Amino acid sequence: MKKHKGCHPLVNEFKSDMDGGKLSRREFLRYAGLLGVSAAAATQLAGLALPRKVFAASGIQRGGMLRIASPVQKVTHPAQISWTEPSNQLRQVAEYLTWTDGENITHPYLLENWAASDDLKTWTLNLRRGVSFNNGDAFNADDVVFTLNQWLDKNVGSSMLGMMGTYLKATGIEKVGPHQVRLHLDKPEIAVPEHFFHYPALVLNHRTFEGDFIKKPHGTGPYTLEVYAEGERCVVKRREGYWQKGADGKALPYMDGMEFIDMGTEMAPQITALRSGEIDIIDLSRATGVDVYQALKDDPNMNILPIPTARAQVLRMRADVKPWSDNRVRTALKLCQHREKILALAFFGQGLLGHDCHVYPNHPEYCKKPVPKYDPEAAKKLLAEAGYPQGLDVTLTIPTSSPDIVRYAEILKQDATPAGFRITIRTIPDSQYWEKWTEVDLGITSWTHRPLGTMVLNLGYIADADGKPVPWNETRWVDKEFNELVKQANGTLDVEKRREIFCKIEDIQMERGSVGIAYWRNSWFITRKRVQDVPPQSTLLFLFNEVWLKD
Repeated sequence: MKKHKGCHPLVNEFKSDMDGGKLSRREFLRYAGLLGVSAAAATQLAGLALPRKVFAASGIQRGGMLRIASPVQKVTHPAQISWTEPSNQLRQVAEYLTWTDGENITHPYLLENWAASDDLKTWTLNLRRGVSFNNGDAFNADDVVFTLNQWLDKNVGSSMLGMMGTYLKATGIEKVGPHQVRLHLDKPEIAVPEHFFHYPALVLNHRTFEGDFIKKPHGTGPYTLEVYAEGERCVVKRREGYWQKGADGKALPYMDGMEFIDMGTEMAPQITALRSGEIDIIDLSRATGVDVYQALKDDPNMNILPIPTARAQVLRMRADVKPWSDNRVRTALKLCQHREKILALAFFGQGLLGHDCHVYPNHPEYCKKPVPKYDPEAAKKLLAEAGYPQGLDVTLTIPTSSPDIVRYAEILKQDATPAGFRITIRTIPDSQYWEKWTEVDLGITSWTHRPLGTMVLNLGYIADADGKPVPWNETRWVDKEFNELVKQANGTLDVEKRREIFCKIEDIQMERGSVGIAYWRNSWFITRKRVQDVPPQSTLLFLFNEVWLKD
């Protein structure tokens, strides 16, 4: 095999796997990118023509305000963001070190490039030069070091700690020069660049950030924050001196600004507003979107961009409190999911069936498993073994704004009755649910897409170095064997070997885990026709620097 000089040695192994049919070209491009190979070089190695983004510069129109229906939530520290909507708003003002496109390929953003050591334990981050914050401060290594330390600070309570804290400590962050940072990891990790695009990972200005971004909204992004009124609206305006250039050679962005309008959680008025032209797009990053899709899929005034995703409504049980601390009870409830029925009635069949493990069939390390069958008789026997021969009364707490969550709960209530579960459904406003989503004993929580199975497992299902559940481990389920296997998978680069580990990981979570996943949801970007060049993105993140509005 021809060796390609200047690349991480694993790039050659991945190319060999691609040539031998073990990796797709898209998977090769993604892994080569993670190891610091430029898009042009990786494309050439894959034997493909470099994709060109063709613009008719004369056809692009500048100006106009994009109007978006989106919840405007309380925000202080960006690293504490738990939902994509506030990140979609603040992403216009602050930016990320990397970005992951609709093909799951990660690219440099505020980084110029990066390089990983042969053992993947040392990562050198080379920062983009000539970038400034919107208050005039120059972006440099001190901002990156400061931001990384915020993520790793337990007092901040960021989900970034659960994702990166397993392999990186604050003592492992080294400022090499004004535009270079080196990370010394405790163990190998290939997904470092992908972790930099987790939606709370906005880069902060170390000179001005004091815990509340809204008070001093200094970011490197293409817009400035003009208005942020919780529960009402968020307005961003085009800034001067942004570092990216458009197809016409002038600084981005093309639009004058964006207005995010909080229209509540009911979709009917938002659909009406979209139809009438009062708004241009609905932020569906958390909403199911299926009702919007059904209402507008045949409307000639709309752009419909379908996107398969790893988004899921997760039936989650607190493993640290009774009765859910007994795995027999947890398994019994999971057996009461009639998955085909739930997908058909809750989401109109627009997705894939799940198997009670938070690993999506299109994740590269996914190990194929059979979909569990609806079996109320087996569930009834398990309840009796657990000490509930007369059945069990439980309360299922759910947010009101997602129709498929409500339908999921209603179907589960009906189908769990023969097993002996007497379910009382408690619906509460979204704001109340998400204030205490990690405290609910039995609930249904929306989880968004992540490009790797390891990412979501690190976020929601492991323990920290002290053996305590990471911040987003809402079920408090901690399994030592599972923990060790996830750590092993994080540092295993060969896809087939990592899949072997995931076969065990999936078995453990299916057999003794704390969640039920009946189905995976499709998503859609749905906009009015005047909105041009919206990039597909599996998490429905708004990276709209090059979006423009047609008269």
